[in-house]
Amino acid sequence: MNLWDKGIKTDKMVEQFTVGKDREMDLYLAPWDVLGTMAHIRMLQSIGLISSEELSMLLKELVQIHKIAREGNFTIDKDTEDIHSHVELLLTRKLGDTGKKVHSGRSRNDQVLLDIKLYLRDEIKTIADLSVDLFNTLTEQSEKYKNILIPGYTHLQVAMPSSFGLWFGAYAESLTDDMILLQAAYRIVNQNPLGSAAGYGSSFPLNRSMTTTLLGFESLSYNVVYAQMGRGKTEKIVAFAMSSVASTLSKMAMDICLYMSQNFGFVSFPDEFTTGSSIMPHKKNPDVLELIRSKCNVIQSLPNEITLMTTNLTSGYHRDLQILKEILFPAIESLKVCLAIANRMLQNIQTNKDVINDDRYIYCFSVEEVNKLVLQGVPFRDAYKKVGQDIAAGNFKPEKKVHHTHEGSIENLCTKEIKQKMKHTISSFQFEKVEEKLKELLHIKL
Repeated sequence: MNLWDKGIKTDKMVEQFTVGKDREMDLYLAPWDVLGTMAHIRMLQSIGLISSEELSMLLKELVQIHKIAREGNFTIDKDTEDIHSHVELLLTRKLGDTGKKVHSGRSRNDQVLLDIKLYLRDEIKTIADLSVDLFNTLTEQSEKYKNILIPGYTHLQVAMPSSFGLWFGAYAESLTDDMILLQAAYRIVNQNPLGSAAGYGSSFPLNRSMTTTLLGFESLSYNVVYAQMGRGKTEKIVAFAMSSVASTLSKMAMDICLYMSQNFGFVSFPDEFTTGSSIMPHKKNPDVLELIRSKCNVIQSLPNEITLMTTNLTSGYHRDLQILKEILFPAIESLKVCLAIANRMLQNIQTNKDVINDDRYIYCFSVEEVNKLVLQGVPFRDAYKKVGQDIAAGNFKPEKKVHHTHEGSIENLCTKEIKQKMKHTISSFQFEKVEEKLKELLHIKL
């Protein structure tokens, strides 16, 4: 079944090529297509295009279809083009001509726009939840190990003292900025395109504000042409936010891979969290972190990939946009897995409490010694020169302690303030408002 079927048989090769992976990708959209249809038909009933009795019958069937989709038992017939066609087909099989009425005032264009926005809105919540889980682990580890010093690096050369507290806390705060960008993407996603039809509106007196409220959207994509132009743009904006999270994960994974090596020996993991070699019995390989690094680097390429696929398209719908699902949906799954496994790894990380006592790191205290002289009244340039001469002469014997008190430094991590930043950002998503509206939609009483 094709929504655009006019009784002419499509060439089989053409049909297979144009459908592509749509049936597979549309399984991600199944529950959202059903919810969108439920909101749409309630609006159709309010403007007199279907009766109250028809609405009741349709909603009853749609609730059952939604349940199947949510449980992961939904399939799309091989003779059906996509999720939109299949839901209408299921309704028609059960309710006859009444099932055919659900497409009034809609185009497949605004249907897929709506489904993708509903899907992305939900996936953004999941990414945010997983990011908060990792954030909480990072802040816990930051406080737990805040007094253990490690060398900091610039140019991969030993630079100044750092600490495990600073290192864990840095990635925690990085996630707070990632969530700000994710929230911006969420606000763009959280606008209702339904009613834009093929991108030029409808001659039916559609009540677009009603479906906006029913589906819990913050606002409308008002201009119907722009609503269609949002396809591709929305995905790219979400991809940018995802790439920011992926960047944090990738850099953190690279640090851990480096810190696990015998040349560093800063951190380790229990044997069950590492892999071995087929010929070297001593090996404990950071395979999980290496895979996180690679998967997240791929995700960072996603905005550019979407840009190349959409950059020379005019306004209005193009079939090119169909392929966006094939690269975006798996990337979302990949990012969620990376966040979850990164959290599990960080919960089980083991730190080396004696790192800083290795003589190779003695010079990271040079600035501390310079500053100590400055505090005694020695001009900075003179203090710098003296410490440099002591190092050159082999007379450098620092006190391996730090005295940092300003905000965000070794002895003042500002963990409380970083937590507050994250809490403020997450609360401003207002996920609960959407959940309430969708729950109401599924449990409507006629």
